[in-house]
Amino acid sequence: MDTLTHSHQLGEPGRKHRWRTKAERRAIVEETLVPGASVSRVARRHDVNANQVFHWRKLYHEGRLSTTSNFLPVRVADEQRGEAVNGSGFLPQPGTMEIKLSRGTLRILGTVDVAALRTVIECLVG
Repeated sequence: MDTLTHSHQLGEPGRKHRWRTKAERRAIVEETLVPGASVSRVARRHDVNANQVFHWRKLYHEGRLSTTSNFLPVRVADEQRGEAVNGSGFLPQPGTMEIKLSRGTLRILGTVDVAALRTVIECLVG
């Protein structure tokens, strides 16, 4: 047996490892998020191991497969105790996040799940 020849074969003979871009990984993951979709079937259709797709889904939900690099303008407001913000009657509290949008204002009070917030912002921006 020639060990040098056999040491370069990984997995099934004739099957080559293919590098996927973030956009490709995101598209594959998004196919699995359609109601009734099977991760195994989607993985087979794209010649990817289902475990790899599950890992990509985890990254996707953490917001780490984002293909955009859009940044939104951010302004950190000084803490205003006892004063209403913009006459809305809203009193800011520690841990408050306010996002002004064209159609209204989104206020998040207290502790926020980062993954859920990322999903909301991606939906608003996208």
